[in-house]
Amino acid sequence: MIVGLLSRAVLMSTPLLYGSIAEVYAERSGMMVTAIEGIFLIGAWAGFTGSYLTGSLLIGLIWAILGGLLLSALYGWITVFLRQHQVVTGTALNILAVGICAFFQRVIFGVPTTPLTIKPLPQLAVPLLADIPWIGTILFRQNILTYALYLLLPVSIFILYRTSLGLTIRSTGENPEAVDVAGISVVKVRFLTVLLAGIMGGIAGSFYSIGYLGMFADNIIGGRGWIAFAICFLGNWNPKGALIGTVVFGLAEALAIYMQSLGGQSFFPNELFIALPYLLTIILTISRRSYNVPAKLGEPYVKEN
Repeated sequence: MIVGLLSRAVLMSTPLLYGSIAEVYAERSGMMVTAIEGIFLIGAWAGFTGSYLTGSLLIGLIWAILGGLLLSALYGWITVFLRQHQVVTGTALNILAVGICAFFQRVIFGVPTTPLTIKPLPQLAVPLLADIPWIGTILFRQNILTYALYLLLPVSIFILYRTSLGLTIRSTGENPEAVDVAGISVVKVRFLTVLLAGIMGGIAGSFYSIGYLGMFADNIIGGRGWIAFAICFLGNWNPKGALIGTVVFGLAEALAIYMQSLGGQSFFPNELFIALPYLLTIILTISRRSYNVPAKLGEPYVKEN
């Protein structure tokens, strides 16, 4: 039971870590990507639709990336270039994403009498490593999207803290005037980090439709984009903190799924476990006493003449 629970926790942590790492990069540059919920949803829909229509999970993943990229580009254009309010713009785009997915789902598939399904990404056992007791089952019997994170996480930490690119991104969120004086375009840096958030958010969303459930529903994301957004705050804008946060939330969601599978055998109502990840978000946010907030987070940059 414990091994199975931890293995599922790693699985359910995967999309949250994609989203939270992307949010860390964007917010370090000063951009709150509040359209993350919509990006997740577009990624889930595009990933499923591409996979269902073509029969290829790879094409579905590419569609998911493109969907997330397009929505993030729209968000970046409005907030970076037009300098509009980031929270208001993100909220509007989240609502727009719901309408777009519902509309095109109806246009393309009509109203099917039975749910449309695909075969999700398979679990791949890593030779030798998968045979290690406990650890092998937990870490090395996952799908390809989870394995990609094993490389992506250390690379993201290295780039952010050990390269000139990472220094530029962090400086853009702390002192954009200094970045501008150095001859680097603040607008370009911020827009590119928003696009990165779109790419990774699209992958995160596609995890739910083609990497786990093998289907699409209007409520498939169910606020998990906002959880990834919150993990960025709770992790203090650090990929390492994001990792800890996603494991905690992944474990909470895995526990919720396990308790639901017990049906009426649990003393507590199923609704309590369904709400557990969201209750945990509220509790941890309230209990956190200090944040290392980027100085210019959420503030549009206006170049002085």
